[in-house]
Amino acid sequence: METACLRHTDLPHTSRLFKDFLYSYHRVERFYTAPPSTGYPEERRAALVAALRLQNSNEAALERLSEPGAVTVVTGQQVGLFSGPAYTIYKALTAARIAQDLTSRGRPAVPVFWLATEDHDWPEVDHVYMFDGARQPLKLQVQAERSGGIPVGSIRPVAWPVDELRAAFRDLPYCEEVCDLVAETHPQGATMGEAFRALLERLLKPWGFLFLDPLHPAIRQIAAPILSRAVRIGTDLNKLLLERNRELEAAGYHAQVHVDARTSLFFVLQDGRRVPLREANASVEELANRAEILSPNALLRPVVQDFIMPTAAYVGGPAELAYFAQSQVLYERLLGHMPRVVSRTGFTLIDTRTGKLMDRYDMKLPDFFNGEASLRERIAATLVPSGLQEQFDEATSATTATLDRLHRSVSAFDPTLGASLEKSRAKILHQFHKAQSKVARGLMQRDDRAGAEATWLYNALYPQKHLQERFYSILPFLALHGPDLLDRLYEHVHMDCPDHVLLPV
Repeated sequence: METACLRHTDLPHTSRLFKDFLYSYHRVERFYTAPPSTGYPEERRAALVAALRLQNSNEAALERLSEPGAVTVVTGQQVGLFSGPAYTIYKALTAARIAQDLTSRGRPAVPVFWLATEDHDWPEVDHVYMFDGARQPLKLQVQAERSGGIPVGSIRPVAWPVDELRAAFRDLPYCEEVCDLVAETHPQGATMGEAFRALLERLLKPWGFLFLDPLHPAIRQIAAPILSRAVRIGTDLNKLLLERNRELEAAGYHAQVHVDARTSLFFVLQDGRRVPLREANASVEELANRAEILSPNALLRPVVQDFIMPTAAYVGGPAELAYFAQSQVLYERLLGHMPRVVSRTGFTLIDTRTGKLMDRYDMKLPDFFNGEASLRERIAATLVPSGLQEQFDEATSATTATLDRLHRSVSAFDPTLGASLEKSRAKILHQFHKAQSKVARGLMQRDDRAGAEATWLYNALYPQKHLQERFYSILPFLALHGPDLLDRLYEHVHMDCPDHVLLPV
């Protein structure tokens, strides 16, 4: 099986906004452009490098970022269990590729991973899905010592499910190597943010990433001026977003984040919790003077990010790109410029056995999008003996021809009766198809191997009606194929191709 590409228009649940962003950019360009940056203050650069030095030991990347004119290529993700979905890594590798390309063209660039530690939706990040040697999905989950409005990056899980991970991976060739790495990066007592960052730092080490935790006091100090200004003009910003949402909807697109007259762009970090602004019991002026306690919502966050850093490009998925279509009005008002927004490369990884089964049953990835029942019916159809299939085909063809002749004769006599006969014709042919499907299902039920292969295929490629990259962590793929898989993925990040990549591994 060879590497192939699949247009996002052929993937399920792709929004019109994302389709046009990828394939008809001229239609959405006005939602993603702003005047070019007039420069990044060198005193802010010095403060940023100093703050990042408190969080990173990658001196080469820090030195590069400290050069005048150096830029960042940024991506990020919620700090989820065991690195979260596989697309977390795909986003990072895309950012690394862009940074390398910029550097090779004479503009020093550093990939930066924004650790979304401020988010407080614990149920979104407390679990992750793996698969075992039989491609059976397995959900791993952690319990928090305490949660409820607490930024997820600071939550300490009661225990990390490393033993469960080893049990799931025991039949995969690189089980020990991957599980030892997870154990080393997830010591008892580590916060979710610390463990997530430690694991990604190890996985992404060849690409020279810097990691930024926005909860760090030094970063909050750098962000304070933009947050202070934003909270003072919060009402005006809200009006801009309301108008932008109307523009998006008038153009036939969706607004990713709901905004109404009461929407606030801010949370407040208070007593270890992240609470809505209305619960803070403080005036606008008080908050503006203590802006280091403010936390931006999903629409304001990228603006704060690109005030903190000299961002040349941001790499995101479909939902994040939709955020930027709204956030553009905030960029124009608060910064006066906006970085290039880039879609991450997406992958479906196809191992040798899965590829052979797809070839045997003549299947493509879109064949899985109608659900497991449809997949099984397709496989069952291949089990019908050729002689029996020929009889079904002959019977269907002969009946169709007879009904066609009868329809012509009856219609010539009485068109009303001809229309009635046409309805009967459809019912008769449906019964033929129903009988054929029943035979195929019966054969499927008696063929244990075919049933097992159907389950394998569905779990491998479209588990529980999700794209593989959105369901599984990268870890089972590393346990199956080894750490060198990341190098192969990086090699297949091509910025001139926006399509989803089907990669044999």
